[in-house]
Amino acid sequence: MAEAVIEKELETDIEPAISRVYEVGYLVSPTVKDEDVEKVVAEIRKEIEKEGGSFIAEGAPSMTRLAYPIDSIEAGKRIEHDRASFGWIKFEAPIAAAQALEESLKRNASVIRHIVFRTVREETRAHLKAPQLREVRRTDTIKSTPKRIEESAAPVSEADLDKALEDITAE
Repeated sequence: MAEAVIEKELETDIEPAISRVYEVGYLVSPTVKDEDVEKVVAEIRKEIEKEGGSFIAEGAPSMTRLAYPIDSIEAGKRIEHDRASFGWIKFEAPIAAAQALEESLKRNASVIRHIVFRTVREETRAHLKAPQLREVRRTDTIKSTPKRIEESAAPVSEADLDKALEDITAE
């Protein structure tokens, strides 16, 4: 609560027309058909453009398993989701645009969870590095293990097999 008050005080000192860089992350309900997910994303883009925002980068939504179940109310019923389509958009816009986007996402029933936050323009995703292999010099020699000796099987007659099966089943 105190953080929100401080943020409001800071925003009143700054001209609201100044553009900032924001990122929005969203989860689209799995009940939305795959072909309709793009329509939900188009609504988010439309809201950003309507307020004068410009796009920097975007991650297309893809179905992902959630770390914990999320409840939502759809058609008057409470539904628990264990997966959703996650996507994100990085954009530059005035403060009012971020606030309008936040309100729009709250009203959108297809978006089950969202976050809008201020960020930097630069690429901030972590890049995975392959682990470096280091050379280990061993002074010990590796002793060879003795090779396995395979037994040669003698041919077995059908009568011997039948007798062995009878002995097993008789027990």
